[in-house]
Amino acid sequence: MVRPPSPAHAPVPLSDPFVFGSPECTPPLAASAVAVGNFDGVHLGHAAIARTLQVAAAAAGVPAIALTFDPHPASLVRPGAAPAPLTTPARRAELLLGLGLDAVLVQPVNAALVALTAADFYSTILRGRLGGVAFVEGEDFRFGAGRAGDVSLLGQLAAADAATLEVVPPVVVDGEPVSSSRLRALVAAGNVSAAAALATAPYRLRGIVVAGAGRGAGLGFPTANLGAVATLLPASGVYAARAMVAGDTTNRWHPAAVNVGTAPTFDTTIPTVEVHLVGFTGDLYGRTLDVDFLMRLRDTRKFASADELQSQLAADVAHALAIAAG
Repeated sequence: MVRPPSPAHAPVPLSDPFVFGSPECTPPLAASAVAVGNFDGVHLGHAAIARTLQVAAAAAGVPAIALTFDPHPASLVRPGAAPAPLTTPARRAELLLGLGLDAVLVQPVNAALVALTAADFYSTILRGRLGGVAFVEGEDFRFGAGRAGDVSLLGQLAAADAATLEVVPPVVVDGEPVSSSRLRALVAAGNVSAAAALATAPYRLRGIVVAGAGRGAGLGFPTANLGAVATLLPASGVYAARAMVAGDTTNRWHPAAVNVGTAPTFDTTIPTVEVHLVGFTGDLYGRTLDVDFLMRLRDTRKFASADELQSQLAADVAHALAIAAG
């Protein structure tokens, strides 16, 4: 029989996590099945963990919960060396909930959290706050200060509490394990279609539409310029995409052509993200836009004239429209 969690240990100055999904999963919890990780990009490996977690949760009669972090713990441990995020916390939660989990808890990262030893992380958070009676992790899972804890230690700690641990092997595609770092490298190289094949959804940027130079409108292809983008930008280039205006009650996706980078024809040096929503009319300034990248169409390059650029833009839009429709 699984024993209930022991009483909470001495208070630790940690922020309460943000809860996405079932409000009944707000800590402290009597019992839950837990998977812990950054889950950045929510790829096929994470989906395998989510499936196993749901089975474990059903067997124990408890909710299935993912615990993730914001910002990445490396941003405190190794400032300046933390990986660029692939997802915002809200997007990560949306994708994980879409895989069937009951709740996603986003734990704010502070000095107290990264200082917890592996044993204290287990006793204070996994047992004390979440009531973990079943745990599901990937083979490379690490936890606690200095990443000292691994699945072997987690298994020992869980066994001492009569809790269970299931270790999920990596998902292998084309001979390589699927990982957030692999996904990140593909996005950084502009290979968004290959990244989507390893993920549970196309790669998305979210930003606020800001004023631009207006050159696109002058060429007949007005663009929404994205600012305040918090995640990794794909490599410079022109992409086929789809875009949705946040808050649009119709949930309509618009086919889109996106330019990431500078505009060499006009000798600009500041990179931008310019989104042309095919067939859209209206004012988007100040609105939040979600852009899903579907395929890279070409490199950015300098054109001999505005007319030559305009002709290429027409071809890009037609190509993007065909891909988005497919």
